[in-house]
Amino acid sequence: MRKLSRRSAVLIGVLATLVLSTLSIIAVAFLRPPGPAGTLAGRAGCAAPALGGTVVNVTATDMGGPMMGGAGRVGPMRLTADRASVAHGRVSFLVTNAGRYTHEMVILPLPGTQSAGTRPVGGDGKIDEAGSLGEASATCADGAGQGILPRTVGWVSVDLAPGRYELVCNFPGHYSAGMYTQITVS
Repeated sequence: MRKLSRRSAVLIGVLATLVLSTLSIIAVAFLRPPGPAGTLAGRAGCAAPALGGTVVNVTATDMGGPMMGGAGRVGPMRLTADRASVAHGRVSFLVTNAGRYTHEMVILPLPGTQSAGTRPVGGDGKIDEAGSLGEASATCADGAGQGILPRTVGWVSVDLAPGRYELVCNFPGHYSAGMYTQITVS
């Protein structure tokens, strides 16, 4: 077995210290408590302003792995809301992206007896957004944008009449992978 020179041993010690210091910094950054309303926003450095009306916390999650299912589809994803119903009037949606992909949330009325998750998906992997009442798709901002980046938030406030609504992520393949939920407004 060959002995290390003093210089090599010092170099290994310095590198080990740098690696441990870097890992400690990363651990502190990711183990901090969540930001406002139980979101990850505090970790990412962006927070929503005080939102008006009833606030619905929506979380976008994904497996974060490689594309699955072929044809542009990605494997299990979810869009969940912290409540299934709200009173009519001003409703604010705070969307936290807890996944690894960029997401959005679009608000669509659910006609008649149609169930969430049953809209036809086009060849582009998206559903028709006609009749959308608003969307949260801007990183650390209100309204429409290019998408909510991982570990950040976006938000939107809308006035909703009584009825049933579907909240969806309409990025290609996300709806068919399970990114939808229903909310009832009374």
